[in-house]
Amino acid sequence: MLNTLAQMLDPGESEAIALAIEIDAERLLIDERLGRDIATNYGLKLRGLLGLLINAKQQGMIPMLRPILDRLIKQAGFRVSPTLYARILQEAGEENS
Repeated sequence: MLNTLAQMLDPGESEAIALAIEIDAERLLIDERLGRDIATNYGLKLRGLLGLLINAKQQGMIPMLRPILDRLIKQAGFRVSPTLYARILQEAGEENS
């Protein structure tokens, strides 16, 4: 299976999916669209970084999501469409902040 995954994905994603299947992980943290699609086909439950950040905000683990999201975009090259950006801030209760 790992060889098949490695032909379609980068090594980190293919290893993460293979390990999640092997250990019957409750969730897999993955953001890339192709990796998410393949992981879903294997029956894995997923969480992306944005979902993780929203959850952290809702649980009071981080005070504001917007500055973190802005740094991810500007400094790490994280890609988020304007529509998704607005939706994430709305879900975090920061649409007007």
